[in-house]
Amino acid sequence: MDQDYLIKDFKREETDREARKVLTFRPRKPLWREYVETAIIALVAAVLLRVFVVSAYKVTSSSMEDALFEGDYIFVNKLAYQYGGKPQIGDLIVFKYPNNPEKDFIKRIVAGPGQEVQIADKVLYVDGEVAQIPLHSKNTDRKIVPADLSFRDNFGPYRVIGGEYFVMGDNRDDSRDSRFWGGVPEDNILGKTVFVYWSWEPDPDSPDWAFPYIIDAIHWLGYSIASFPTHVRWERIGASL
Repeated sequence: MDQDYLIKDFKREETDREARKVLTFRPRKPLWREYVETAIIALVAAVLLRVFVVSAYKVTSSSMEDALFEGDYIFVNKLAYQYGGKPQIGDLIVFKYPNNPEKDFIKRIVAGPGQEVQIADKVLYVDGEVAQIPLHSKNTDRKIVPADLSFRDNFGPYRVIGGEYFVMGDNRDDSRDSRFWGGVPEDNILGKTVFVYWSWEPDPDSPDWAFPYIIDAIHWLGYSIASFPTHVRWERIGASL
């Protein structure tokens, strides 16, 4: 009788051991599959970030010098004004151009809804007071243009309507902004600029590449490699805005 119990106990222990092997066994994935799954996860994360959180833009004009330069690549926080946040005076924003929503512009907010804007001989006034001059703002042309010829140097008074913002470029003598086409509706604002993640000094003599012309691609690649040390603005990379 005792031997029967010993046999039963031994069989139970053996059964438990086999069960644990089944539960703890994990088939090892092939290395290529691990790489593919990691790549897919990274791609999905990048797409979600791109759609919901941040966007990348390239600066294509000199209207925001010396805050932003042509050839700067910037990240824009798309959630900056969500969940109750409001654009503030001094913010650098990306928005859909009111006269052509297919185009995206970058400018600085200088006045908000209900405020009065006036420019007299290049000096900006908001609600009758001289507005604070942004750190990078500049005028490069000493000539004063009369108001009957252009709104560049003499403008207003203009009352910003509700739900809109008055924006200007920091390079004030070389910027098409609210002085010429009015306020930016809040619904047009895409986000607030965060920092420069890459900067390449443009070269008007650089070769063009039109897909799928292989020779042009080779010329362009060779030019890019040769120009890399001198055309990258290393000091701009990581600059906060």
